[in-house]
Amino acid sequence: MASHSRRRPLRKRRTALVLAVAVAAVGVLLSLVMALRPDSEPNAVRAAAESAAGNQSSAPAATREQKAEPSPKQKPKPKPKPSKASPTPAATTPSTRPSRTSAPRPVSGTASLAGRIQPQVTYKGVATHYDAADGDGACLYGPSPDLMVAAMNHTDYETSKACGAHVLVRAANGSSVTVRITNECPLPCAPGQLDLSKEAFAKLAGLSAGRIPITWSLLSPGTSDTVSIRYKTGSSRHWCGIQALGHRNPLARLEVRTGSGWTRLTRTEYNYFLSPDGTGCGGALRLTDIYGEQLTVDGLAIRPDAVQPTRVQFARR
Repeated sequence: MASHSRRRPLRKRRTALVLAVAVAAVGVLLSLVMALRPDSEPNAVRAAAESAAGNQSSAPAATREQKAEPSPKQKPKPKPKPSKASPTPAATTPSTRPSRTSAPRPVSGTASLAGRIQPQVTYKGVATHYDAADGDGACLYGPSPDLMVAAMNHTDYETSKACGAHVLVRAANGSSVTVRITNECPLPCAPGQLDLSKEAFAKLAGLSAGRIPITWSLLSPGTSDTVSIRYKTGSSRHWCGIQALGHRNPLARLEVRTGSGWTRLTRTEYNYFLSPDGTGCGGALRLTDIYGEQLTVDGLAIRPDAVQPTRVQFARR
């Protein structure tokens, strides 16, 4: 009996060992089956695959972003240069600005052909004075019927475009005077500056003041006079210079009639329009003011230095 009882524990140990081995074998077998299934990969393997796929899908986006960045070699675009039509210095900046259109056309109260001096605009500057003698000047109008005249600064004179303009000048003390531009004030006269005859300056302040701040604006005065025409000394049918006098509004163009229509003549600093080859000399003329109004003058005889009146005048604005 004693010998039998000692063998029994050994049999139990063998049975437990066989069961353990069987369980282990089953576990190994199950592991192999799971590993061989395509849809049952371990989480770690799946996570690694997903990570790799994610990196590949994000790579093109990163490449696109890098291409979108500006190259360090690219230069910034230059800033636009101020056009030539930039505002004048503070001394002459108008307190109000006229409206401009891309396609100018004659409109009552506006000046589509005006240059620097626009109607309905108040300009700031200074007034000085000079001895105007008989009132003649760079515009070559000849002696003036009165001495309410002025010389326009070189910039606003604009190659004689200011000649004949009527300007209302106001001083800070409330005094005012109307003058006609018959002369040019050369540099260093500043933009906006008017050099008045002593007689005109005296309407604003004492001559001893010498220099005073002013504002001024363009006028279209009332007058019963008509425009006159004058041919320059030496004019003929082979060359001529033509001048208009007594026009109510500043003159923008002077044209001569030819076989093919109207030909515009070039304006000089001394306020004559030249036909260097004689085209149109002695024929019909067409005058245009800064508002676009046109006047036609029948052919006048070429009489150098003679003032020949017409029957036409620009409308008051």
